[in-house]
Amino acid sequence: MRRIVVTGIGMINSVGNDKETAFKAICDGECGIDTITIFDPERYSVKIAGEVKDFDPATVMAPKEVKKADRFIHLGLKAAQEAVADANLPEDTDMDRFGISAGSGIGGLPAIEKNSVIIETRGPRRISPFFIPSALVNMLGGFVSIAHGTKGPNLSSVTACAAGTHAISEAVKTIMCNGAEKMLVVAAESAITGAGVGGFAAMKALSTRNDDPKTSSRPFDKDRDGFVMGEGAAALVLEEYDGAMERGARIYGEIIGFGESGDANHITTPSLDGPARAMKAAFKMAGEPKVDYVNAHGTSTAINDKNETAAIKDLMGGKENCPPVSSIKGQIGHCFGAAGGIGAVTCLMAMRDGIIPPTINYTTPDENCDLDYVATGARKAELNIVMSNSFGFGGTNGVLIFKKI
Repeated sequence: MRRIVVTGIGMINSVGNDKETAFKAICDGECGIDTITIFDPERYSVKIAGEVKDFDPATVMAPKEVKKADRFIHLGLKAAQEAVADANLPEDTDMDRFGISAGSGIGGLPAIEKNSVIIETRGPRRISPFFIPSALVNMLGGFVSIAHGTKGPNLSSVTACAAGTHAISEAVKTIMCNGAEKMLVVAAESAITGAGVGGFAAMKALSTRNDDPKTSSRPFDKDRDGFVMGEGAAALVLEEYDGAMERGARIYGEIIGFGESGDANHITTPSLDGPARAMKAAFKMAGEPKVDYVNAHGTSTAINDKNETAAIKDLMGGKENCPPVSSIKGQIGHCFGAAGGIGAVTCLMAMRDGIIPPTINYTTPDENCDLDYVATGARKAELNIVMSNSFGFGGTNGVLIFKKI
């Protein structure tokens, strides 16, 4: 079986517009959640989110082209630009053997909302000709492919909050099956709109701590009351191990295991069995190694955090065998389809720097969430193998295991 490694990474979210700034802020326990500014939230029961700040899409696209792509694509282009530069690919890279694997849970919701209003207020003849191309999820991969000249497979995963993780595992499969030598994975999401916030609020899925945004997302805490929407993107360059070694590439880590499963249970309520089976599949593929850290899905919802804790304990054979676990959603919110990509980049940087990011806002213990959540601040640790979890609506689950080389 071909070995797959990561040689370039990029990241943008509510605490930083590049991977180093964002990762430092995450480890420092900074919180990017605040009152929504993208639209006026006055009429909404939820008024908080983790917005990307001070980002100009004209830095990644020609100004006249910006209107042709929705915000999730802008963010994805930013992360991809950073990851490709970080990979330092040779000029003679075979672009026919370099593919794209993109992921987004919702895609161009802002464009859908905007053009729906235009239909009602100004009529269908005033719809933008760029509406459909800017909103389609697979256009994230399309725009990134055009920007970087990749001509290999162009794939997209649209699996809710597991999309970023699934985009990585799809890229791994493609290289393993010799469909490409290299794959650029891009996961992006930007759904902080009236429809997005209103829709999730109607489901009672969101935190309503509007008066205290910085403590609103509190994974595993007894007083958690829902997730907080975030936005952002992450990108990873994956390539076959021998080729990476031959060109002298810097390797962040090897992907030694991935697992996927379906709950077959409920459209929005997660099960315990589904995530547990995805973790077990990844663990088995990786050779049942000693895991040094779990980057949890950890959404700050009552059921996910309880079930994920139980699944981790089941996998490891009891609480006493569990490694440290943390969720970074207290810092950046839940970035949906981008969450798995951001989690993967965070895991790789954690291995690189030997540090476990903290779970912020964990102040009141929950008897059902009783693991070591690294709640008192980032922790120095020797990290050789780490696991990253992603679970999505519809009962779709994805898990990745990385190894330091």
